[in-house]
Amino acid sequence: MPEKSLLYELRDEDCQVIEEVAEKYQGGQGVLISALHEIQENVGFIPRVAQIKLAETLDISISEVYSVITFYSFFTLQPKGKYQIIVCNGTACYVKGANGILDKLKQELCINIGETTPDRLFSIEAVRCIGACGLGPVISINGEVYARVKPERIPVILADLTRREEKAG
Repeated sequence: MPEKSLLYELRDEDCQVIEEVAEKYQGGQGVLISALHEIQENVGFIPRVAQIKLAETLDISISEVYSVITFYSFFTLQPKGKYQIIVCNGTACYVKGANGILDKLKQELCINIGETTPDRLFSIEAVRCIGACGLGPVISINGEVYARVKPERIPVILADLTRREEKAG
């Protein structure tokens, strides 16, 4: 099965960033982490093409690049959505229906937990606890907490975010 990031089309500006960063750090010693930070900051994740390019220009193995990416939790091989939806799956939220919320999100966005929509607008994560047990079930979208969420409210929330995006766009 192909690496998931291969399914995300890189924009021209992403490819340009990767080229510029690789060129900037070429020949440097101990610069891999700095180069990875710069790529992730600008592209949003570390795609396979960036790993290969850095390995070539820094004259290190692809496995060394990959091991650094997977060692540090800051780095991600998957793009994150502009709207990162976190569903609390702690005991209180679970008992109050968090699974129904997750199911509705997966259905509406056509992605699973840990994935991002192809347009990179939405991603879904599930966590053990957000710390708002009395408000459960809760979701957090880019840090904004939505309390007492019901599955039927999910399409309304997503439509609101999509409208925001269209206005900004």
